[in-house]
Amino acid sequence: MTTATTYETIAFTVADHVATITLNRPTVYNAFNDALTTELHDALKTAERDADVRVVVITGEGKAFSSGQDLGDLKAKYVPGHVPHLGEDLKRRYDPIITRITSMDKPVIAAVNGVAAGAGCSLALACDLRVASEHASFIEVFINVGLIPDSGSTWFLPRLVGLGKAMELCCTGDKVGAEEALRLGLVNSVVPAAELMSATMTLAGRLANLPGRGLALTKHLLRRSFERDLKAQLEAEAFAQETAGMTADHTEGVVAFIEKRKPTFTGR
Repeated sequence: MTTATTYETIAFTVADHVATITLNRPTVYNAFNDALTTELHDALKTAERDADVRVVVITGEGKAFSSGQDLGDLKAKYVPGHVPHLGEDLKRRYDPIITRITSMDKPVIAAVNGVAAGAGCSLALACDLRVASEHASFIEVFINVGLIPDSGSTWFLPRLVGLGKAMELCCTGDKVGAEEALRLGLVNSVVPAAELMSATMTLAGRLANLPGRGLALTKHLLRRSFERDLKAQLEAEAFAQETAGMTADHTEGVVAFIEKRKPTFTGR
């Protein structure tokens, strides 16, 4: 059964334990305005709290994933004497989205259908996995308007592609096409545009049928691995393994292996 929640700037559906969030402002390439950031965060919170949801997918309607901040919203503000307070805007609108994606137990997949620029690029980088259409591209455009990469880009990008390449992409604002993104490790796979959602849903379905607690513990261990030394990481692994070993899914996995059958995981 498929359920849907009505929003103004996004589409939100749940089917087969997968919540799909589609950024839905195609006429402006899914640029972020106040309504979109508010609704995106609300949908993520809903998906996180829904026990039926095991995986979250984020994609864009139309030709773009997201072109970033809607600069059209700023026309009335950028007049002589205007002093923008962009840091406060980030803390209020964008940072809660990035934090929720990275902190939730459930895997989040970006299905990048087109350009992901600025904060749209950051949103894709924040996800746990990225499936890219052959038409996808990634652009850290911030330098072109005298700004720094935000919404987590300066944290995610060097971890994905290395410091030198991250410095190059952030300081030049050069576009990275889908195939180069795959070569750099920026995305996990590239597929024909017509197959993007089917390929993404195949991956999402595979994850949704795996032990949910094991996935959550793995996600958090990997997310924090850069912050710990080896000794601390080994201790964290031991604690997580103790926790995983007490789940019903672990028992089911072992018993199924012994009985030579496919396991049925329930997320418990």
